[in-house]
Order: sequence, then C-alpha cells, then structure tokens
Amino acid sequence: MSLAPIALFVFNRADKTQKTIAHLLQNAEAPASDIYIFSDGPRSEKDVPGIREVREYLKTVTGFKSVTVIEQEVNRGVSGSIVPGVTMVVNKHGKVIQIDDDMLVVPHFLKFMNDALDYYENDDRVACICGLLYPVKKKVPPTFFIRGADCAVWATWKRAWDLYEPDGQKLLNEIEKKKLSFLFEFHGSFPYIQMLKDQIAGRNDSWAVRWYASAFLHNKYTLYPGESLVKDNGRDDSGTNCTTTSDYDNIVGSEPIPVGNIPVKQSRQGFNAFKDFFVGLHKYPSFKRKRKRFKRWVKYLFTGA
Repeated sequence: MSLAPIALFVFNRADKTQKTIAHLLQNAEAPASDIYIFSDGPRSEKDVPGIREVREYLKTVTGFKSVTVIEQEVNRGVSGSIVPGVTMVVNKHGKVIQIDDDMLVVPHFLKFMNDALDYYENDDRVACICGLLYPVKKKVPPTFFIRGADCAVWATWKRAWDLYEPDGQKLLNEIEKKKLSFLFEFHGSFPYIQMLKDQIAGRNDSWAVRWYASAFLHNKYTLYPGESLVKDNGRDDSGTNCTTTSDYDNIVGSEPIPVGNIPVKQSRQGFNAFKDFFVGLHKYPSFKRKRKRFKRWVKYLFTGA
C-alpha cells in the first residue's frame, strides 16, 4: 500500500498550524507520508504578521517523508485555495488526504484514511473518505456510507475528484430536474439548496456544496467512521468562518477502526443520525441565539465566505 499525500491548508494562525502538524506527526504513517502545505496570501495588511509567523514556522517542519510549501502572494480564499491545491496533488499522486489548519487528528487517523483509500480504490461507487463524524446523538455503525461527498477532513482519488463540477447552476438544474432536492437536503433538514443558490448568486464561494452535489448526482458515496478521528480546534473566533462555541464539539475515538466488509449503500442508521443532528441544530430554548450560531456553523463548514 502506498500512502496518500497530505494537503494541508493554512492561513494566519501559527498556533493552530503547529498543533495540527504535531497531531499529524503522532501518526505512525507520518514519516512515510508526503505533505503539501498551501499557505494563502493576505486579505489585508493586518493578516501579514500572522502569515509571516506561519511561514517562518513552516520552514522548520520535519518528520514527514517530504515537506512542500506553496506560498501564495495574494489571497485566494477557501475555494480558490482548496480546489486547485487538491487538484494539483491528486493529479500528481492519484489520491489525497485534505486537512485544514485547525483540525486535530488522533494517532490512528492516517491508518484509517489510507486503509480506506486502499480498500475502495477500485470501487467506483465510493468517492470520498471522511475522518470527522458530526456530534450525532443517535447511534451509528462502526463505519457507514452516506450518499454524496464531504469537506470536513476528507480524502479522495483522482477518478472521483474529476467529477467535481464547478458550475453551481448546472448542479442545481440537475438536482431540480431529477426532483432530488428533498433527499439532497437530508429530508429538508439542512439548507443545501439555498447554499447552492447563494453560491450561484455570488453570496458565498463554497467549493464544498459543489463537491457534495457533484458526488450526489453521480450517486457516489462517502465512508464515515462511527467515531470521529478529528477534533475541531477552530471555534474560538480565530478563523475566517467560525465563532466561539462548544455546541458542535465531537468526541474522538480512542481505538483504530477497521475498514471494509460493509455494503456500499446509504446507511439508513447513519442518514437518520445526520438528519436528527441537523434538525436538532434548530431546536433550542434560545432559538434566535442558537440560530445565529447555526448559520455561522454552516458558513464555517461549507461556504468560504
């Protein structure tokens, strides 16, 4: 088995970047893994000191098979960084593991991701491997499939990434033509259609909703772990699209998760757990306050706005 390269996207938070890399290096596979680190440019002068600090730190990174740093002179934003970055790595290596600078992985994260990439490499039904499980309340299987693709610490192959459609209008037209809006939105529990419309109108620049829609329309699936392999370290007002909250904290698993021997079809149990989680985001005593947090959470995961 050849290990997939890691594509890490960073901006102006040196402390977050250091912690993310430190957690990656706790994985036994790290010394045999190539890492590509994409450092976005400043949005304004106030970003320059933070970016400079990040880039000085990146010069010291060791412990991987190879370290390649790509520095952007201008700000490309989330979509403008991730889409070409992932494309570059996946075209060169045939597969990729993508992670942001505020995600803390467990020591068996790379094993799960690489095991799954290897196991499903030639299974055209599978488009994506996800390392993060939302903090669902309902029980889910040890591993399970959901239709579509995810953006929260994920991996894919060139054969699947080639399906990515950048034209949001084409995706929306196809979803509506096939009358798939209700299913696309997890039975109306999450505003994916509105997010896609907002992307089309230029109100967000979400690559993630287009990635989800692209895989969904091709009837492809994402593999999820029954316990999260990633802890979100970004909800402290330091990021572009996040705010201080513990509402969406997840519990990470402590044991390795075996891959394989499950049917490649949507898990009813997993789907219902996701739907219940999405619905639950709206059901709080202080509805207005929580709704604001929900909107920020949607932006954080899916828009790049």
